[in-house]
Amino acid sequence: MIVVLMGYMGSGKSTIGKELATLLNFRFLDLDDYISDKENASISEVFKTKGEIYFRKKESKYLKELIESSENLVLALGGGTPCYGNNLDIVTNNQNVTLFYLKLSIPNLAKRLFNERAKRPLISHLKSEEDLLEFIGKHIFERVQYYNKAHFTIASDNKSKQDILEEVLMQLI
Repeated sequence: MIVVLMGYMGSGKSTIGKELATLLNFRFLDLDDYISDKENASISEVFKTKGEIYFRKKESKYLKELIESSENLVLALGGGTPCYGNNLDIVTNNQNVTLFYLKLSIPNLAKRLFNERAKRPLISHLKSEEDLLEFIGKHIFERVQYYNKAHFTIASDNKSKQDILEEVLMQLI
């Protein structure tokens, strides 16, 4: 069985994913970390040296590889992964996969991400919280059609990590 978590950056995919994997006794993988390991470079280095098209092709290749494995796995996707190529089909067309969308409001995402900007190349250039809110709003507007194709949506605003984990586990039973 493979549990896949998707959502915007800062939505808690890695945090929830690690805990969920521990509870289920599954292996946890963050797709971006997996790509970095395979490419021997950080995601920003891959983008800078080889470009986004190269990255997106590799992202699809590695996603397919992981989804087709027979391993019990909790997989956190990159925020944009479901929006490119046939990545969403790779995930939703496999009956061993349960796909969750961790949904947070734009203001809560901005609050979480504002102080992490330096570590996140996509938003590192944004100087104010207003700019970040606008950026996230536009991105969510473009991506929500993909995120909404998850098997389950977990509305995560004002919920503890424990509450979110319990909701995910209830859907898996």
